[in-house]
Amino acid sequence: MALFSARLSRNMSRLLFRAQVSDMTIGLGTSKQLQTRLRLCQHFSTSKAREGLGQTIIVRLQWANEKYEHFLQERFPNFYILYRTFLNGFQLFFQDAKEVRGIKTRMLANNTDRWTLPYREMEKLRQFRSDMIIAIPLLLISIPPFANYVVFILMYLFPRHLLIRHFWTSQQLVEFQAVYHSHRAHSYRPVMDALMRAVPSIKDGNLQLCLMELCGKVQSGGHPIVSEVHALRTLFVESNLGLKRMYADDMKSLCSLLFLTSHLPSFLIGLRLNSHALELMHLDRALSQLGPNHLSDAEIKQSQRHHCICTAWFF
Repeated sequence: MALFSARLSRNMSRLLFRAQVSDMTIGLGTSKQLQTRLRLCQHFSTSKAREGLGQTIIVRLQWANEKYEHFLQERFPNFYILYRTFLNGFQLFFQDAKEVRGIKTRMLANNTDRWTLPYREMEKLRQFRSDMIIAIPLLLISIPPFANYVVFILMYLFPRHLLIRHFWTSQQLVEFQAVYHSHRAHSYRPVMDALMRAVPSIKDGNLQLCLMELCGKVQSGGHPIVSEVHALRTLFVESNLGLKRMYADDMKSLCSLLFLTSHLPSFLIGLRLNSHALELMHLDRALSQLGPNHLSDAEIKQSQRHHCICTAWFF
């Protein structure tokens, strides 16, 4: 009996010791969890405080910017128009850059060529490339501190030559389009004179007569139809009207009509004209697939300019 009581007491002692150890372990685990929770609470409360501070700063900056714009609008209205045009222009420019990046990403992902793109995406790439040629110097000038004031002066003095269409006011856009139209109308005359000089060198009498009638129609203010232009396509391959046989002065006249630089060697001008004509051809094919009924008013005007340029190129 005494032996049984001794064993029972030892077993009870062991059980009590294990219970105490387990309680201590649970207590330690609970304290660790509590510390972790406290740290998380401190972290999240700090993040919320930081977010609140950031929102406060943003609100203050927006309020200061609105006050500044209101001050410019009341005291310096002309300068305010340039200021808003400058800011809106950069927003539109970076929006175009984002769209072009998306188009190029899809092209790489799908392994497609740019000539197989839809009309709007192809036109976006073409317009953005031409805008970048003009905008890169403007962006470089704007990098140094306080250089934006130099940009404002350039916008005021030479807006048509140094700025892209995003940085034009609505009044400037209408004015510059009229200037470009006048320039293109005056550039047709040397092209037509070159065609008339090439008439005697044409051996085929029917083609010679068709070319003279077409030139007379254009000079009188008429617009040739597609079939009339296609009937003369062989003249621009075999005769002196082709790019490989065209005189340098005639190529420069075409460059002036297409708003391309003519201050290059003759072989570079020929390559530039050839690449530009191929680009316009692919644009016309994409436009025919889309259909003119799906175009906006601005896109219709742009496509009409392309059509006039392509007609002049076939001449």
